[in-house]
Amino acid sequence: MSLQFAYWAPNVSGGLVISKIPQKTGWSFEDNKRYAQIAEKLGFDYVLIQTRFLASYGAENQLEAAALASALAASTEKLNLITAVLPGLWHPGVMAKIISTIDHISNGRAAINIVSGWFKGEFNAYGEPWLDHDERYRRSEEFIEVLRGLWTEEEFTYRGDFYRINQAPLKPKPVKTPKIFQGGNSKAAKEMAGRVSDVYFMNGGSLEDIKKQIDEVKALREANGKGQIEFGVNGFVIVRDTEEEAKQVLRDIVEQADHEAVLGFKDSVKHAGQSTNEKEGMWANSSYEDLIQYNDGFKTGLIGTAEQVADRIIELKKIGVNIVLTGFLHYDEDLQAFGEKVIPLVREKEAKLELQNA
Repeated sequence: MSLQFAYWAPNVSGGLVISKIPQKTGWSFEDNKRYAQIAEKLGFDYVLIQTRFLASYGAENQLEAAALASALAASTEKLNLITAVLPGLWHPGVMAKIISTIDHISNGRAAINIVSGWFKGEFNAYGEPWLDHDERYRRSEEFIEVLRGLWTEEEFTYRGDFYRINQAPLKPKPVKTPKIFQGGNSKAAKEMAGRVSDVYFMNGGSLEDIKKQIDEVKALREANGKGQIEFGVNGFVIVRDTEEEAKQVLRDIVEQADHEAVLGFKDSVKHAGQSTNEKEGMWANSSYEDLIQYNDGFKTGLIGTAEQVADRIIELKKIGVNIVLTGFLHYDEDLQAFGEKVIPLVREKEAKLELQNA
């Protein structure tokens, strides 16, 4: 199976690094429409649209994910649209209806990413209760069960600890059942993926760390008698003509980090993996530099020449990664450059790999 490529939609102002370095990245609808059309033309499979209701690291303006997904659905032809959603701020029945509608607008290209939540300030600001880490994942699992039930059954009834559904219909059903992604690197996240999700998204990390998570989730799937699951990993991409140029861009990002915003982000994510009994999961072992790219994207090592980055992506494939989720410094330039320079190289290397394994 060929690797798939996704990119973060910059629907939140400030770009994808917490740095004062100038970024040629827009966040408006017109910007995101342009990026989506470029991406699908150049071979990207997915766009992941962020969910954010409150600025946590200098991201003052945010376009709502489902509304933007709907607009991009009508502006594209092939790109799959992943709407990120926060259980607790959305009801699963309402979101099931919204995603089904987007699926009709896009003719079967809708997907959803369940974000269990790490930013306590958002929940407090909107008057919603803040749950402990593992309880947030338990609520997310119920959220997914409600989505699936409404999408697949004529009438659906559900009795959970967080949600109640009473003989509810949902019409029209999606064109095809949307794929369910989830984030999170903690034990609770892995266990949820082992039971209910279609794709497990991981923060950036070393090949060893990523492989360990893949093996753990695969074992949980097998133990639960579930079928196949796909794996995605986040990686911040810096491709330049030479390795030194790419590394200098990284140094510039770090040297110009917005110190106050990074510390604010660090304080916010203390409610994530590091708050669990196991002290593992998202951001549990992130350094100050790692936090500058808010999903540990530097750790994945997609920094260098196009050839080096393509080689690294092939290494990710070899350990079981199915989807590479990319982010960029300058979306106005780097998104297209990746599509033109890196994706074709990856396809060539994949073909050679298949011949070797035949």
